[in-house]
Amino acid sequence: MTISRQTLFGKLGVQLYRGIESATSFCKLRGNPYVELIHWLHQLLQQPDGDVHRIVRHAGIDREALERDFARALAALPAGASSISDFSWHIESAIERAWVLATLSYGDRRVRGAWLVAALVTNAELRRVLLSISTAFARIPVDGLDDVLPAWIDGSPEADDAPYDRSDFAPVTPGDASGAVSNATKGGSLEQYCADLTARARAGEIDPVIGRELEIRTMIDVLLRRRQNNPLLTGEAGVGKTAVVEGLARAIASGNVPPKLADVRLLSLDVGALLAGASMKGEFEARLKGLLEAAAKSPVPVILFIDEIHTLIGAGGQAGTGDAANLLKPALARGTVRTIGATTWAEYKRHIEKDPALTRRFQVLQVAEPSEAAAIDMVRGLVQTFSSHHGVVVRDEAIRAAVTLSHRYIPSRQLPDKAISLLDTACARVALSQHAAPRELDDVRQRLAAARAEEALLVQEARIGLDADKALMGVRERIDVLATEEAAIEIRWREQVAAAQALLTARETVTGNVDGSPEDLSASVAKLRELERALTDLQGDAPLVFPEVDEAIVAEIVSDWTGIPAGRMVTDEIAAVR
Repeated sequence: MTISRQTLFGKLGVQLYRGIESATSFCKLRGNPYVELIHWLHQLLQQPDGDVHRIVRHAGIDREALERDFARALAALPAGASSISDFSWHIESAIERAWVLATLSYGDRRVRGAWLVAALVTNAELRRVLLSISTAFARIPVDGLDDVLPAWIDGSPEADDAPYDRSDFAPVTPGDASGAVSNATKGGSLEQYCADLTARARAGEIDPVIGRELEIRTMIDVLLRRRQNNPLLTGEAGVGKTAVVEGLARAIASGNVPPKLADVRLLSLDVGALLAGASMKGEFEARLKGLLEAAAKSPVPVILFIDEIHTLIGAGGQAGTGDAANLLKPALARGTVRTIGATTWAEYKRHIEKDPALTRRFQVLQVAEPSEAAAIDMVRGLVQTFSSHHGVVVRDEAIRAAVTLSHRYIPSRQLPDKAISLLDTACARVALSQHAAPRELDDVRQRLAAARAEEALLVQEARIGLDADKALMGVRERIDVLATEEAAIEIRWREQVAAAQALLTARETVTGNVDGSPEDLSASVAKLRELERALTDLQGDAPLVFPEVDEAIVAEIVSDWTGIPAGRMVTDEIAAVR
């Protein structure tokens, strides 16, 4: 009976597994045909800390000599390969031996670096390979290694590592220990490569989706079909294709879907995780096949959402992903797996449409850029999230400005994405202004520090008799001017901070006083108006602290992004209204 590579490698601790992934990339970079033991050991020694580091140090091995031996051994490997053929049998043999030692000798549930070294040292064939890399490894004792190893690896970061496959000794469900229940049936691939959008929606982790009700209803219509029930969302980057799917997840979580979709899990496939480390021929296909089988056998119906689906299919993906379409087509044709894809129209035409058999499995749904009015409603639905995250007040004029100004002056991106980014940045800038020194003060302080550094250099030149008096006089005059400017800006800033904090505190008081009398409310509003006027007087034409997100701060950010003066933008908007 042979042990599958997936099972064997899954017993590696996380740090060791990352090392073997790095070794695969390192091998490919060097053009070696096989991933050898030396690649793995080399990458383990490149990590900041670990069992192998500590064993090498405690055994008294000279690191510089070891690195020279590694360089020599790496140079002796065959090179010029365009792709990796396979892992060397030494690696699988070492992991098998290390797993036996880990479980039987050390009572561990995963293979860590120390058990790997013990396997290499105590097995005759593996020890020969190890010494061929560097004879310095002979300093690691064979006899008595078990006695010194615990002290050598004490405090290693690998002590807290779990097996990469998250397994343990005790079976968690009947059939685990015997292997009668497969990973696909248990949904391991789904948990490893997917994020549950419906669970996130029930936990309140997905923002409200407004203005895409038609797209969501159309997508539900397609999903309820008997055939060709796989929606494919197409649209420019930033129009909100992912938001449409998140809106569907919220609808499922809240029960606003037909009964056939009420119990569905909407899972977002992480294509990057699926592709990561799949350098061996057939490894990616095995992962995808296992994922599709897990989705088909899941006791709870599953819908897979594949964002940027063109990266998974055909020429749009990495080497070896051309077979993804051939794996997807039968599953989609049989209806065992329902899929929602998302890609841009250009990528769809370039990579998906050329496969008619695959195209027939999907129903293309166009997600267009919303109008300004629709985008305003969409962004308005996110204001509460922004306010809570940044701790600021967002005015409605800021929402309108974010949409209209971004639509007019940032043509390279799409609504609502660019408006959301703009408003998010405005909220961050307002929050920063209330808790950190303003940009103007930082600028003066930097120029002052530079002038003082110049002064120190000129003083040193004067001490050794060089002619620096005139330059020294000039730089000291500049220091005096900058110091005066710094003091003035700091005074203005602190006054504005105090006024802004008073205004914000008063606003919180008014907001919290819901049971107050009309007279109390009127008095509180009058006080707010007075505090607002006081802050406005202090700010003048150059505000340093912003109590709220308004149109002016949004225009200022657009000006920073585009170079167009903020005053001109506001003037243009006024002219457009007239």
